[in-house]
Amino acid sequence: MTQDELKKAVARAAIAQVIEGEIVGVGTGSTANCFIDELARIRDRIRGAVASSEATRKRLEGHGIVVFELNDVAYLPVYVDGADEINTAMQMIKGGGGALTREKIVAAVAQKFVCIADASKLVPVLGAFPLPVEVIPMALGHVRRELARIGGKPQLREGFVTDNGNLILDLGGLVIADAVELESRINQIVGVVSNGLFARRPADVCLLGTAAGVKMLTADRRAEAGPHEPTVQSPSTSATSQVRGGT
Repeated sequence: MTQDELKKAVARAAIAQVIEGEIVGVGTGSTANCFIDELARIRDRIRGAVASSEATRKRLEGHGIVVFELNDVAYLPVYVDGADEINTAMQMIKGGGGALTREKIVAAVAQKFVCIADASKLVPVLGAFPLPVEVIPMALGHVRRELARIGGKPQLREGFVTDNGNLILDLGGLVIADAVELESRINQIVGVVSNGLFARRPADVCLLGTAAGVKMLTADRRAEAGPHEPTVQSPSTSATSQVRGGT
């Protein structure tokens, strides 16, 4: 299967995680776009969606899906989004599309975070993908210097402004041994809005597209001590109240 086919396969599988009659949180990026296209098939069976970016909002609305503001939502049972990297502890690097702050906010509110990704995104150690850091423009120089002291190589994402009106520094050259500690350390730099490490709030499950089909992975809590095989479950396992199918 091609990478695009794998993305479509996990997007179809994620429909089983959606709760009928409820609102679903939706991420940003190419894999999330595949999920939106599948979600459109069952739009009459959900209340609507919360979007993690303006691009996602436009795609949802283009499919006739009602989009709610997060502040107007009291309960968000499920958030579905992709990842740029994910490890066996379900910790991720996200933000390749620049929506990391809003993605992190929606993930914090959701009861369940479902990551959808192709097999190439599963890594033993995070850091090969440059870590996005959203920065208030006037703090760019200060944050760049502080990030360099951490040991990485910060590069400005040229010509890009986030939906929040901020800039992105992509921090390369990392081997992230303690994702929780690094997430907190970067967030403490004055001028940083947020960074693309999703370690303090990792995914609850990952639907991983492989040549052998879609696998459901849950966190291996031993992963902090070194790489291990994640727990694999059947992707069809879901509560009876969940939406089935997608046709």
